[in-house]
Amino acid sequence: MSEAKVVDSSGWLEYFADTDRAVLFAPAIEDSANLFVPVISIYEVFRKVLRERGEADAVLAASLVRVGHVIDLDAILALEAARYPLPLADSLIYAAARRHGATVWTQDEHFKDLPEVRFFPKRVVLTN
Repeated sequence: MSEAKVVDSSGWLEYFADTDRAVLFAPAIEDSANLFVPVISIYEVFRKVLRERGEADAVLAASLVRVGHVIDLDAILALEAARYPLPLADSLIYAAARRHGATVWTQDEHFKDLPEVRFFPKRVVLTN
């Protein structure tokens, strides 16, 4: 059996934009049977796409994000999330992943040193 996964919102956005980093997140996103999607990720993806591409693309992106098992926010999850030293959305994503024994796939530095995280550092571009 494959491991449970949660893809951070930035991973979804890379995937939808088909950037060179999309390949990093594709294995998790395309494994919908083992993919968990915190409701805050749906919010973040919808909001970003809405601002940049408009309503139709945002609705499409939100529907595609829901391909996995959606994790709703409840009072217990909120309390669990408050225990992590992360920004609000990140703490909710991490708490949702922990609740389901999932690994977080991310490129967000906030998650870098936490257990059960598959971290993909962003490339550093050197200029002369």
